[in-house]
Amino acid sequence: MTIQALFKQPLVVLDGAMSTPLEAMGVDTNNPLWTAAALRDQPGKVQMVHRNYLKAGAQLNITNTYQANVPAFVETGMTEGEAKDLIQRAVRLAQAARDDFQAATGKETYVAGSVGPYGAYLADGSEYRGDYDLTAAEYQAFHRTRIKELVTAGVDCLAIETQPKLAEVTAILRMLKTEFPQTFAYVSFSLHDPQTISEGTALADAVKAVSDFDQVLAVGVNCIPLEWVTPAIRTVKTAATKPIIVYPNSGAKYDPQTKTWANPDNGPGFAELVADWIAAGANIIGGCCTTMPKDIQAVADAVKEKR
Repeated sequence: MTIQALFKQPLVVLDGAMSTPLEAMGVDTNNPLWTAAALRDQPGKVQMVHRNYLKAGAQLNITNTYQANVPAFVETGMTEGEAKDLIQRAVRLAQAARDDFQAATGKETYVAGSVGPYGAYLADGSEYRGDYDLTAAEYQAFHRTRIKELVTAGVDCLAIETQPKLAEVTAILRMLKTEFPQTFAYVSFSLHDPQTISEGTALADAVKAVSDFDQVLAVGVNCIPLEWVTPAIRTVKTAATKPIIVYPNSGAKYDPQTKTWANPDNGPGFAELVADWIAAGANIIGGCCTTMPKDIQAVADAVKEKR
């Protein structure tokens, strides 16, 4: 099955967080590279996270490259060549998990190359505010090398995710059109509220703008509170001409000042809410920060019931 065919299925299961399972394995993510440091220091555990999500029912695994960009790696003392090698390593780890899983089960799964926003590189919570401004050429220069390495390593598509600024996304998509015309992507925005992306642009306007690009497979939202998911899906649906993707946090609350997550409340979780998201119009569903394989298992179980 092609990646285009996967996204045309009525329901698809995405994976969950990388950081929380790594931390549960004893990996320290409290550093400027966040989970990307594990690509260098503990790659086997990154591969294990991918494998566990596939076992839980994920059909699409996202590479551990959200914060793995060349400038960030270079600032820690690596050479540019070493930084590029680590980005490709992230893809190979996801592919190895995929290949092992297919050999054991016969099930076909896919790999999406994570492209986090410029705000993630700033490592100060900017991906939840969008309070930075670069030119289109500067956005493209920042993202070009990572995208090239992801594509060269053979990802099935790109995950342009947790994006707070429409101008940054459209700059990336215009670059894909001219420099990577055979590469597909999905786009997922971070939100200020269920009707507005982080920088203040109306979510419906942002969705409409990116839906006009032929290489976009799906559009939606991620890294949002559980209570925002259903209204956000409804907002996306008013403007989307592509499948709708959504992957929220588990219910924990993030403090960008301390860079920590408060424990989730005792409200409804994935097992109770996924059916509502499907009913609202979501097509591709997974989890973001503080989620674990058990949450993706809940998504897979709900999807199985609807198929």
